[in-house]
Amino acid sequence: MSYEATRDNVETYFDRTATKTWERLTSDAPVSGIRATVRAGRDRMRDVLIDQLPADLNGMRILDAGCGTGALAVELAARGADVVGVDISPQLIDIAKKRAPKDLPGSTVFTAGDMLDPELGVFDYIVAMDSMIYYSADDIANILTKIEPRLRNTMVFTVAPRTPLLMAMWRVGKLFPRSDRSPTMVPHSPDRLARNLPTGTLRNVERVTSGFYISNALEFRP
Repeated sequence: MSYEATRDNVETYFDRTATKTWERLTSDAPVSGIRATVRAGRDRMRDVLIDQLPADLNGMRILDAGCGTGALAVELAARGADVVGVDISPQLIDIAKKRAPKDLPGSTVFTAGDMLDPELGVFDYIVAMDSMIYYSADDIANILTKIEPRLRNTMVFTVAPRTPLLMAMWRVGKLFPRSDRSPTMVPHSPDRLARNLPTGTLRNVERVTSGFYISNALEFRP
């Protein structure tokens, strides 16, 4: 699938199927044991990404690419950053707008759209937590190439790592007719992604494993 086809599939999935589930998972509401492990893993990964940025974010302009319901954007704004949160799902953006506190040291602006839209402007840093996990290696290389001119420092993002479990799930998912599939994570090796980049460097940061949540943080530097 092309980048555009994958992006549109993700939008359809979250707006028509997963909005309520995602709203609950990213709140303080009680969830099942499996979802609790996913919530804990996402909480840990959010901390990992934030730790790759400067402690003082005052005056920094940051893009939260694939911001979902806005938790990461709010934490960055609490450290003084001016954050633009963009997500392909208008329904998730509506939740993010409702949840965002009004008295943060920095600011948050949430908008529905494509993270590659040049009209979003130039950023000191970009974060993308679990929003690029559905894309191929070529798509990721193209995403980073298109983002690079709008990036002053670094981008930290996550991918699904090539573990036996995720590879098995990926292969099984390909057996279903395309119309019946939810978006499928594409497992990646950080070393292979780095070799596939036409420009810039990629650093392996940390893998987080919490029950059914498995994600690998990377840092891209132009």
